[in-house]
Amino acid sequence: MTKVLYIKANARPDGISRTYRISDSFIKEYKKTHPADEIITLDLYKEGINFLPVGELSDLHRPKAGEGKDHPILKYAFQFAEADKYVIAEPLWNLSIPAILKAYLDYITITDITFKYTEKGPVGLCQGRKAVNITTRGGAYLEGPGSAFEMGDRYLRTLFAFFGIRDFTTIAAEELDVIGADVEAIVGKAIKQAQEKAKDF
Repeated sequence: MTKVLYIKANARPDGISRTYRISDSFIKEYKKTHPADEIITLDLYKEGINFLPVGELSDLHRPKAGEGKDHPILKYAFQFAEADKYVIAEPLWNLSIPAILKAYLDYITITDITFKYTEKGPVGLCQGRKAVNITTRGGAYLEGPGSAFEMGDRYLRTLFAFFGIRDFTTIAAEELDVIGADVEAIVGKAIKQAQEKAKDF
């Protein structure tokens, strides 16, 4: 069975979040076209993800013998490594991703779970998988001068490639905070893109 890990990172709740309107539409369509697949939803705010605890960083370089899915921190890396597909939903905050999503990424970037070191350097352990990042932005960052300032999707794409995940699609709803913008039309267009992508994801 194919496992899809749906990672949600927005302080705005369902029903209010513009990001989740798009990502939830993706998931709904995906379920229609992939009824046998398992969707695992990980809402980082509901999960209460925090920063890595002081004094435990050295313990996370490699899992010790016997440590696994019940470990309070390593369980997230194991969960990530067991998934086949990834859906990430987050807004662009201050030109990057929300801090809670960065904290989560620190939890899953674990040697010998999501990547390993070799004589030729680091190698990702999540080869051949795919991801879609669904994001919302107040301004224009896809192209033009603003693209140089966008460090959210760029960081996710780079880190996922580090894990070996190079099939990475971005669906972005932009200029949502521009005065005079037709927000509903922008979100509606992104929802249609998400639904189309979900069919062949």
